[in-house]
Amino acid sequence: MVTPQQIKAWIQAGLACDHIQVDGDGHHFEAVIVSPEFAGKMRVAQHQLVYKVLGDRMKAEIHALSMKTFSPEEWSRQGG
Repeated sequence: MVTPQQIKAWIQAGLACDHIQVDGDGHHFEAVIVSPEFAGKMRVAQHQLVYKVLGDRMKAEIHALSMKTFSPEEWSRQGG
């Protein structure tokens, strides 16, 4: 069974992250990801970057992942 820590490590391995938090029960996961690579990108493009990093794991190992993605600037406006 996939753990939140594994998903966090996989994302960090492929994406520069200023902040990342992943929670879940082994089937459904929620992530908050702050990356400078998200700057200037629409939310859909930000999520596509994360999906690209996770690759085939999204089909085989991770069944449900909801994300909140932010650039560092967006995150600071959120009070992060």
